[in-house]
Amino acid sequence: MPKVTIMMDGAVLNEVTLTKELTTLGRRPYNDIVLDNLTVSGEHAVLHRLGGHVTVEDLHSTNGTYLGGKSITREELRHGDILEMGKYRLKFEVESAVAPRSPTLAESAELAASQRPAAAPATESLRGLVKVLSGPLAGREMALTKVVTTIGKPGVSVAVITQRRSSYFVHHVEGTERMLINDESIGESPCVLKSGDRIKLAGIEMQFFQA
Repeated sequence: MPKVTIMMDGAVLNEVTLTKELTTLGRRPYNDIVLDNLTVSGEHAVLHRLGGHVTVEDLHSTNGTYLGGKSITREELRHGDILEMGKYRLKFEVESAVAPRSPTLAESAELAASQRPAAAPATESLRGLVKVLSGPLAGREMALTKVVTTIGKPGVSVAVITQRRSSYFVHHVEGTERMLINDESIGESPCVLKSGDRIKLAGIEMQFFQA
């Protein structure tokens, strides 16, 4: 099972086993791995786990993500790799004495697609949009171009919309006011969004569209 060991100034702060398909890293408290330092962006990077492979992707962070001292946008990780995010160092390891299984043909195709250059990203055909329907920003449209997009008001109610393969998911992460999808309150688990769904969060109404 892959894991990352989080270090700062030579001290080990935490170890996290990567059990999810997507693991987000950043300064904000709703990330899966919280790196609480101003040198780290609110949504800094994401780790993609596919079969026996883990890929790191920088989310347009201010100070960048470094692998072996080199600034990267997206790279597959190997056992022993050291990532740098602000003041943090993260060591990637695969905890298994058994060699990882060979990926299936479908997984190999998906992995190859996910590593295309930025000019032809894997989510090229996946286009999502959120349109604000009420409040002072009514009429504003927000293209979902990142793997993780935050919506809502920090300190009041916050949710994140994530891209996962061919779908978008929304997940309430902060605040006591629950998010409504088509006037129905959603639980703690991520909810699949369908084109035309209406979202109400922090007193603001929005509508999701997917091409």
